[in-house]
Amino acid sequence: MAIIWYRVGFILLSFAVLVAHSAPQNALVSQLPGYSGSFPSKHYSGYVTINEATGKKLFYYLVESEGNPSKDPLVLWLNGGPGCSSFDGFVYEHGPFNFEKTKQGLPKLHLNPYSWSKVSSVLYVDSPAGVGLSYADDTSEYITGDLKTATDSHDFVLKGYMVGNGVTDEAFDGNALVPFAHGMGLISDDLYQETTRECNGNFYNPLERSCEEKLQEVDREVDGLNIYDILEPCYHDSAAKDATDIKIRLPSSFLELGATERPLPVRTRLFGRAWPLRANVREGIVPTWPELLSSSDVPCTDDEVATEWLNNEAVRAAINAEPKNVSGDWELCTNRIRFSHDAGSMMKYHRNLTMKGYRALIFSGDHDMCVPFTGSEAWTRAMGYKIVDKWRPWISNGEVAGYTQGYENNLTFLTIKGAGHTVPEYKPTEALNFYSRFLAGKAI
Repeated sequence: MAIIWYRVGFILLSFAVLVAHSAPQNALVSQLPGYSGSFPSKHYSGYVTINEATGKKLFYYLVESEGNPSKDPLVLWLNGGPGCSSFDGFVYEHGPFNFEKTKQGLPKLHLNPYSWSKVSSVLYVDSPAGVGLSYADDTSEYITGDLKTATDSHDFVLKGYMVGNGVTDEAFDGNALVPFAHGMGLISDDLYQETTRECNGNFYNPLERSCEEKLQEVDREVDGLNIYDILEPCYHDSAAKDATDIKIRLPSSFLELGATERPLPVRTRLFGRAWPLRANVREGIVPTWPELLSSSDVPCTDDEVATEWLNNEAVRAAINAEPKNVSGDWELCTNRIRFSHDAGSMMKYHRNLTMKGYRALIFSGDHDMCVPFTGSEAWTRAMGYKIVDKWRPWISNGEVAGYTQGYENNLTFLTIKGAGHTVPEYKPTEALNFYSRFLAGKAI
């Protein structure tokens, strides 16, 4: 599996359901192993050929809106990584089903009352080729990057976009973890002051050995925490769940803050090293976990449910996916691709889009240590736009669900209280709430 150090839950909005209208009838999904009922809306899935000569094909799964699919927005969902399948969003976050792990056999599927298809059609795409169920006959297509991946995307009638806990800029995101760890009480005030002094506030690119030593000390302090949600345990195995001292570090109020009303539990998180500091959005080849650590696994993750389901040949046949001997095994994140970060800071793209009038919502789970909200808040503020909606709480079901600040040019920053890296997985009600309001053009 490849490194999941950032998740560009990047969404495009179109008010014409282009794919649904053009999807061939043989792409219709009529049943799914593990689910016995009828679907609340139509589902389509299959491949779009990007390059005939190299056999490059991208896999998609379209869930039509349960409302009015001819009028409701079409949302394109892309998970990040780079190299992570958008079935992460489908299975674990906001797809039409909740997946219940069973003792034997395939998981059992239940309708998800918080699915984003309640208010929109959602198109999940595995991109680039080599990720998830997407593949190419010519493996040279697996050498790719930001710019090449972007050219594979089809044109949409763009209305706006959302980015969830996404890495954007080397300096802002690289400097985010130390103040986050301090603000969350994960490192002492003394260590924070010493690190700030030795590094002169530059945590992502240490110039002095004394700075590097302090950063390594910070690294040791947060080692063992679940970087994707510091409220969740990070343990070796089921026998160690209750014995882990990680739970002892977090007060009961923190555990209650991270509680979810999701009908099924969030993913099991296995023990792993903490997020390697400063290894984020540098230019050049993006390293994989085996290149960073002496392990082939992504720390703190266990995606057994999705892996078992999507590697079952009956499931693949049902969703019009190629068998494993053609497209390979499905992995949440893959080492199959060689990905180069070659687009630089994303801030210039955000500026270009927002200046053209596209609405942008930048949202962050406030307990994600992988891509801390402190970085996202900093770069949105650094865009230099005038504040038109001062920092304030936003409300869901009568309770404070997080905080938001609005800027001119339709740029909004929003936090979700108690959520981790994959916000809809931890806070599905709140996620559907802000998502619905954003699509409808209403204030959050």
